[in-house]
Amino acid sequence: MATKQKTLQDAFYETLKDVYYAEKQSVRALKKSAKAAEHDELRQAFETHAEESANQVERLQQVFEIIGKPARAKTCEAMQGLTSEMEEDLEDFEDSPAADAVLAACAQAVEHYEIARYGTLKTWASQLGYADAAKLLDETLQEEKKTDQLLSEIAERINVEGSETDAEEGTTKGKGGRKAT
Repeated sequence: MATKQKTLQDAFYETLKDVYYAEKQSVRALKKSAKAAEHDELRQAFETHAEESANQVERLQQVFEIIGKPARAKTCEAMQGLTSEMEEDLEDFEDSPAADAVLAACAQAVEHYEIARYGTLKTWASQLGYADAAKLLDETLQEEKKTDQLLSEIAERINVEGSETDAEEGTTKGKGGRKAT
């Protein structure tokens, strides 16, 4: 018996389920990150994006409706890995001067994953004739890009504020805590 050939429609639905799971996990991770952040601007960015992400989950539910499929989440291994890494980093860098810089970096890893997924979904929605879904996915894609840009700007400030001068060695710690001579 021949197996059914997979289509772009199948790929779209599977990826949509994956991103639905990822977005729900992102809401939890952002709330946890907001509690852990010391830098006010970073904390606010996490809180704001957690609210945006809750709206993005609702948008995804609308996309499921548009394509006539149930809104189901499929475990996203990538998001599990990213959130697991964030948990480790939170523990490893807790109470260190680099904690907020590490938090911002973890959040950006999540944003970059989401940007990649939403870009793909938007393109596929257009190719499949789901103009309304493409519009909803693009709205989320633009929010993710905006958040990534904001996190970049905040990370620059955090990294500059967190730089230390080591008087004994006459070196300056720059971004990423590496010593530059």
